[in-house]
Amino acid sequence: MSSWPWLSLSEVAADEQSAISKPYGSAIMASDYRDAGVPVVRGVNLSKGIFVDDNFVFIDPELAARMPGAEMRSGDLVVTHRGTVGQVSMIPRSTRFPRYVASTSHVKVRLDPTRAIPEFYYYWFCSPVGQHSLLSNVSTVGVPGLVQPVATVKALRVPVPSIAEQEAIVSVLAALDDAIAANRIVVERADQLSAAQWSATTFGGSAQLLSDLAEFVNGKAFTKGATGKGRVVLRIAELNSGIGRSTVYSDIEVPEQHLARPGDLLFAWSGSLTVARWFRPEAIVNQHIFKVIPRSPYPMWLVNQAVRAKLESYRAVASDKATTMGHIQRKHLDELVEVPSIDEIERLDGIMGGLWSTALAAEVEMLALERTRDTLLPLLTSGKLTVKAAESLVEGVV
Repeated sequence: MSSWPWLSLSEVAADEQSAISKPYGSAIMASDYRDAGVPVVRGVNLSKGIFVDDNFVFIDPELAARMPGAEMRSGDLVVTHRGTVGQVSMIPRSTRFPRYVASTSHVKVRLDPTRAIPEFYYYWFCSPVGQHSLLSNVSTVGVPGLVQPVATVKALRVPVPSIAEQEAIVSVLAALDDAIAANRIVVERADQLSAAQWSATTFGGSAQLLSDLAEFVNGKAFTKGATGKGRVVLRIAELNSGIGRSTVYSDIEVPEQHLARPGDLLFAWSGSLTVARWFRPEAIVNQHIFKVIPRSPYPMWLVNQAVRAKLESYRAVASDKATTMGHIQRKHLDELVEVPSIDEIERLDGIMGGLWSTALAAEVEMLALERTRDTLLPLLTSGKLTVKAAESLVEGVV
């Protein structure tokens, strides 16, 4: 166990007025949004704590000037105090804009660089102990939120190792995050190249029923009677956002056709109408999701592109169902979709199959890296594991 001192967050904050603050005075309203000016950091820019330096709304510089405490820059932490409580992010060291403004749902935290490295505290707040410190102050009356958010954030108790220790811990965790980000780019580029190749393919007027290309096996209501242990029951939420606190587990035995393994193609035909390549461990496919099984001679990559080619029309069908959750019906799988000739499929298989395999391998590696990081994070940020020991565990992984 470490002998690190513990202080309030305000004690390691920067020595300046409103180092920990949020918008005040004239709060930012939707009517204040502009097409240019000072970017406002909203929930859409903090996806699972990862700062997304895009898709901003802006406010006039004059309005931003009236809220200097809400102005943010590189290295500032962003604590969500309303809605997605527990979410903490950081303005990156390299950004598109010189300054940002926190929205009314966020608290800015600017730390003293001689005592606190923001990356260390970003990781600490992502750890179970850091999350508990935030979530224990949540009010569940109405929209979940921190009670007296600025005062609450200032009073949070945090460990304060030496700057050298903070830097060493950050270097280990950041190396894993960099490797995760690199794999994410590989996935994105492989899928983009596949889509571009499909768009450039000559179809020659050939078309097949989508249902002739693959078998669409519908999941069942496997959440009923779930035991809380065993395999993930794969719902639309897991398909869109991954494993979370609400994920259901079950040790029920199900037929092969209702199991999803890495490399399987899944299609949520209700709600979000999402097509996804499953890359996580074996899971049980719940209702409202098709497991898409290619029929010979059609490869998985082709079926993936064919289903995606129908998504726009399927979403239009789903949006017309005003009285129920948007969805399609089995009859819509019997619609025609353009496909290449068999000779063209064979010619493309090396390229498209390779891109599919590359993306899948990167996703699987990314998952392994995330597990390593998530295992080390609470041990390092609590002082229970030395940096030297962590480096030996990470060696060969990144």
